[in-house]
Amino acid sequence: MAKRQTVTSERLVEALQLVAPGTAIRDALDNIVRARTGALLVFADEDEVAPLISGGIRMDVELSPMVLYELAKMDGAILLNRDGSRIMHANVQLMPDPTIPSVETGTRHRTAERVAKQIDALVLSISAARDVVSLYIDGIRYVLEEIRVILVKANQALQTLEKYKSRLNQVSTSLSALEFEDAVTLYDVLSVLQRSEMVLRIAQEIERYIIELGTEGRLIQMQLEELMVDVRDDRKAVIRDYLPDFADLTPEEVAAALSSLHPEDLLSLGKVGQLLGYDPDVDALELHVSARGFRMLRKIPRLPKGVINNLVEGFGRLEDILNASKEELAAVEGVGPARAHDIKEGFLRLRELNLLERYG
Repeated sequence: MAKRQTVTSERLVEALQLVAPGTAIRDALDNIVRARTGALLVFADEDEVAPLISGGIRMDVELSPMVLYELAKMDGAILLNRDGSRIMHANVQLMPDPTIPSVETGTRHRTAERVAKQIDALVLSISAARDVVSLYIDGIRYVLEEIRVILVKANQALQTLEKYKSRLNQVSTSLSALEFEDAVTLYDVLSVLQRSEMVLRIAQEIERYIIELGTEGRLIQMQLEELMVDVRDDRKAVIRDYLPDFADLTPEEVAAALSSLHPEDLLSLGKVGQLLGYDPDVDALELHVSARGFRMLRKIPRLPKGVINNLVEGFGRLEDILNASKEELAAVEGVGPARAHDIKEGFLRLRELNLLERYG
């Protein structure tokens, strides 16, 4: 069992939220760590953990950080309900099945690991000697790090995200310019999808830090939200624009496949192209592709999704939508003369904005 696990389990995410800074349980944990008393906390339904209990004090009181801290001064384990809102038992001896495998050497940590596996519970083990808080759930041992350490990592990740987002903006701007000229190659499309996925993966890493930071992560959260505006929606629109008719996967399935692509495979544009349905040996720099228009149309303000779908279905290609007259646009269901005028004006503004972004 690794010392540090990536936050992928939904139950692990919920557990980290339960003990995040700003919660009553985290206040108690911090007090216990500072006092170096150590503790063993079990979050489970009482009927499930009852067969493992020997002795102790039966109680049913609302959780209080100071009460939990005082109870931790006793040697035994403390049992709480699953959401940690009430303390059910204190100073109990836990007797899990000794045949359950464990890689831990300390008595408290070994007991915590076995209990977590035997009754499928969340268990926290706080070392008295090393100030280490270990969380056990779903077969995972996750060591909680100090807030300052997580903040440093989160800020470093934000800096990396800003660099990757800047590069994504560059390739997206280039794609837009090429779409206006109907001069897009498969390479241009794959570059945007690759960069989008890289940005999303870094953002996911930062989201995990935010979970652990709790109330201390609000500024990080605000910066992340600002950087990630429209990234996911734009990626989906690019997939819908360029997914070939012969593709086996739907746009949603392609997006899911991109998210699960191995990091090394993500570096290969050929692998990304395969997800869209193209042969890995195709010359992406030479293969001309045309946008359907989903991404560009969603940039026009106040244009409903239904109207965008009707325009793409009616014209088939972005190039045809760009070249259509106001009358032809107005004839599409849901458009009309006023909206047709807005669409033509919107394309003009987008073209001008694109030129400004490219050449300053």
